[in-house]
Amino acid sequence: MSAAKLIIRDESTGGEVSEAITLEFLTDEISVRELVRERVFQEVKDHNAKKGETFFRGLVQPTEAEKTLNGFKLKKPRLLDWKPQFETACEAFEKNAIIVLIDDKQAESLDDRLKITPSTDVAFLKLTPLVGG
Repeated sequence: MSAAKLIIRDESTGGEVSEAITLEFLTDEISVRELVRERVFQEVKDHNAKKGETFFRGLVQPTEAEKTLNGFKLKKPRLLDWKPQFETACEAFEKNAIIVLIDDKQAESLDDRLKITPSTDVAFLKLTPLVGG
């Protein structure tokens, strides 16, 4: 059995769209939680493969990092652990700070299921809180 491939992207409320990321799954039906887990795992794996990299481009901000235009800048180059990143991403989803759109419908729960087909459209939308003066 071949892996089910899913192409995802990030979108902003301003209409910007990130470069697409391809994720692979062992089955063609997954939960939103599995989707988030695989995405975070892959981002951290990619970051850790670039030893000495001070920028992290991912779904959630690592601890001791500052947000920049191109991602998150770590205070010093270091390897990241995917598990805390995954937990933070799940909390952000639960608080509606991250919205997952599957075929233009908002996922309501991390336990929602989705079927992976060649036409499945998945977007992550990060909502940023407004800061008052």
